[in-house]
Amino acid sequence: MEKDMSQYLSKAEVLIEALPYIQRFNRKIIVIKYGGSAMMNEELKKSVIADAVLLKLVGFKPIIVHGGGKEISRWVSKVGMEARFVNGLRVTDEATMEIVEMVLNKVNKSLVQMVQELGVKAVGISGKDGGLLKVKKKYSGGEDIGFVGEITEVTPKVLYDLIEKDFLPIVCPIGMDEDFNTYNINADDAACEIAKAVNAEKLAFLTDIEGVYKDPKDPSTLISELSCEEAHALIEDGFIGGGMLPKLNNCIEAIENGVSRVHILDGRIPHCLLLEIFTNKGIGTAILGSSESRYYNEEQ
Repeated sequence: MEKDMSQYLSKAEVLIEALPYIQRFNRKIIVIKYGGSAMMNEELKKSVIADAVLLKLVGFKPIIVHGGGKEISRWVSKVGMEARFVNGLRVTDEATMEIVEMVLNKVNKSLVQMVQELGVKAVGISGKDGGLLKVKKKYSGGEDIGFVGEITEVTPKVLYDLIEKDFLPIVCPIGMDEDFNTYNINADDAACEIAKAVNAEKLAFLTDIEGVYKDPKDPSTLISELSCEEAHALIEDGFIGGGMLPKLNNCIEAIENGVSRVHILDGRIPHCLLLEIFTNKGIGTAILGSSESRYYNEEQ
């Protein structure tokens, strides 16, 4: 009986620890960029969607922006084509663009279905809907890589309308240029630009790494919290490379444009969103705006 009671008490303590965060972010917009391995594993997918649904039900206003790179590559090879990348960006000719749009819409509706199964209303849209994402052609080091778009303008009215009607918006990163041509957009960029446009309180990137390391070869150098100044210094001192560099630059840009906190999380950890948002210690890296207080230096 005593053992049972201690289990119940520990559950109560978890809920009480979450209370100040629920109060702080109630009725605030949080943008979740969902991609990487967490999209390919059914159990992880269910855990991410359950987290987003819980955030909605406790009063947050989540927006999910998803990628689908691994699934796109699978379908490209399925139809006998070869995926090509230049500086980490997918070369997207007309035939590839057709596959990209079909796959992303398929992924989008499967996420809508999962949210609906948990009793929350969701609507899946692309950046085309309501003119959400306007783009121009993006070049990689001066090279033409096809229908890859760079966002020039975000018109968030469709997102506000959905949130106001109590829907959870799920966005796939496809946009149009001024001539209404269709373009593929990097999902990290789309999440960052949307978070800035809706003045999100939080932006969370689900990735395939634990967070930001001072030394990527040493797991003990994981950084729990960073200010923008510290993030700039890490980049300038050459500590950040590879795929983390554009991600961290996106984080800094979001903070400098009004987002209060940006989180880089390991999407391979079940319920990583809840652990980072609702616990004092967190599990990933949080990048803070200058007016934000630090959470994780409190004595437990």
